[in-house]
Amino acid sequence: MEPTEYRVEISQRAAQMLVSHAAFSAQVSPNAAKRLTASFREAADSLKTMPQRCPWLKGEYIPKNTYRFLLFEKRYMLIFQLADHTVYIDHVVDCRQDYGWLIK
Repeated sequence: MEPTEYRVEISQRAAQMLVSHAAFSAQVSPNAAKRLTASFREAADSLKTMPQRCPWLKGEYIPKNTYRFLLFEKRYMLIFQLADHTVYIDHVVDCRQDYGWLIK
């Protein structure tokens, strides 16, 4: 039996968040921005196989067992949901920032 490959969809919001983080990084180092986007693509592509390996995102107001996360490029978090055989990437956050807005 061959392993199941999941489809990965990146929301417009997640794409905009990535662009915003990369634009900010590019002000300091264009190479850092390139690494960030390449690392995001690698992380997103890795979710095509075994997205369940990623831990649940936990928080007081986050619905239990709804969002999973994957860290990439040292301090960024890709937040996603899994439904059927599709991974829905909803957010890209910088872990150094407060992301309490996510749970509101």
